[in-house]
This record gives sequence, structure tokens and C-alpha cells, in this order.
Amino acid sequence: MAGRQMESFLIAVNAVMPFLIYISFGYGVVKSGLADEAFMNKLNKVVFRAFFPLLMFNNMYQLKRDFSLNLTLVATAVLSVLFLQALLLLVVPRLVKENPRRGVIIQAIYRSNFVLFGIPLAANLFGDDGSALASMMVAIVIPVYNVTAVIILEMFRGDGGKTNPLVLVRNVCTNPLILGAAVGLVFFALRIKLPSSVEGPVSQFAGMTTPLALFVLGGTLHFSAIRGNLKYIVPSMTLKLALLPLLITALATVLGFSNVERFVIFEMYATPVATASYSMAQNMGGDGELAGQFVVLSTAASVVTIFLWVYLFTSIGFI
Repeated sequence: MAGRQMESFLIAVNAVMPFLIYISFGYGVVKSGLADEAFMNKLNKVVFRAFFPLLMFNNMYQLKRDFSLNLTLVATAVLSVLFLQALLLLVVPRLVKENPRRGVIIQAIYRSNFVLFGIPLAANLFGDDGSALASMMVAIVIPVYNVTAVIILEMFRGDGGKTNPLVLVRNVCTNPLILGAAVGLVFFALRIKLPSSVEGPVSQFAGMTTPLALFVLGGTLHFSAIRGNLKYIVPSMTLKLALLPLLITALATVLGFSNVERFVIFEMYATPVATASYSMAQNMGGDGELAGQFVVLSTAASVVTIFLWVYLFTSIGFI
């Protein structure tokens, strides 16, 4: 048992370490004077408008056609996210005055880095079955995360006045992430195959997106500002990394999911804040600084929290 727990801890560390290296590298480049924050902000726009659409396209384009899932598991995953979002949309605006922070906090609580953390953790604990199930769930959950994130950030764009529904729909439909995903879905549905000379670069550009986004995040990070945002960060991350994983695990147990199914849906809530949330907030009128702090701090904290959750699950026979 101790060996498996240590192995899980090392998996969590190895999953987190590249993120911290990318962030630290960006921070060091700016501090050394090789680039300034103005350059990083311009690069962030490039990442948002050019790289993330390619990532979204590639995610849809690479979907496997031969997967089958427990429909109850899918419904629980999707409906739980939508229910949580609806609850947060009712509660957060009553507690937070600043509109740019509202969307960022809501996104930080529900949107996890499921794609980069979920698959390796599930594979380590459950082998091929865990890897396959996590990969299938990623294909379903990530589009839900992204589409709803665009809508929520658009709702809280600006000074807090009422959002024009037509403007909201237009902005959502023209969002770079949505456009990239839509084109990818068309290619997937029509079985359009890219030439290998094109498919390779698209895949490589998509692979560059997360490291580049984290590099930019490091270059624009202000540690001095974290103290002023702790009143938002501490309760939000406590809810995200402790309470929500507990609630979804209890629900999955009541619904009779298998150990691997229960763990995969748990990962949706227990993994750190998605990297894309920073770039989206920065480019869609949200508090980019707060969004970046959520990504950095939740990523670092997740090494400890994921280990503790795995230790608990192993102790009570869920793994």
C-alpha cells in the first residue's frame, strides 16, 4: 500500500513540475530583462487568438470514434458541472462586487486541468482501463468546460451593466476557442483527413499551447499582489480542492459507480485550475492577474491535495 501511495505522489509531482518550470522560466525571462511585461501581454494575445484555436481544433479532430461510455456517468459529469455553474452564478455575484473578478472566480472553481492531470493519474492507479476511461471523459467534459467558460466570462465582461443577449451570442460564436472547436468538429463529423504534412504541424502547434501559455503567465505574475487576493483565493481553492471532490465522490458512491468511474469523475473536480483560464480571462475582460494566481497556487497545492485524496481512497478501498 505504501509503495502505491508513494508512486501516486511521484506521479502528482511529475505532473505538476513541468507547469512550475514553464511558469518559472517566464518569470525569470522578464526579471532578467530579456523581455518585458508589455511583450508578454502581446504574446498572450497571440496565444489566445492563434494557438488556443489550433489546440481546440486538434482536440476535436483527434477524437476516437469507437469509444462507449456509461451514460449515467456522462450525465452525472455534465449535469454536475452545469448545476455547479448555475449555483455559482447565483452566489458569487452576491459576494464579489467587481465584475471582472466574478467570472474568474466562477471559472476557477469549476474548471479543472482534467486533460493534463486526469489521464496520467488514472493510468497510474487503474492501468489501461483508467487511461481509456479518462481519455473518453476528457473528450466530453473539456468542450463543456470551454464553451461555458466563454459564456460566463462574456456575461461578466465590462463594468457590471446588463449584458445585451445579441452581443453575448455574437461574442460567444466568434470566440477563437469556439471557432477552433467548431471547425475541428466539422472535420471529425465529415471524416475529413488532413494531409500528414499539415496534420503534423497542427499537432505540434497544439502541443506548444500549454507551455507557451504558462510561460506568459510566469512573465506577468506579480507575487506582491497575491496577498491582496487571498480573500478570494483561499475560500475558492478550499471549495475546489477539498469540498467539491468530497461531494462528487459521495454522489458517485451513491450512484453505484465502479472504482475507476468514481475516480475519473473525482478528478474532474480535484485537479488544479485549467491553464487556459488565465489566457481567456486576460483577453476577455476578466481579472487576468487573479486568474493567473489561481492557476499557479492551485497547481502547487494539488501535489499535496491529490496525494492526500489518493491516500484516503487507498485506505478505504476505493482504489
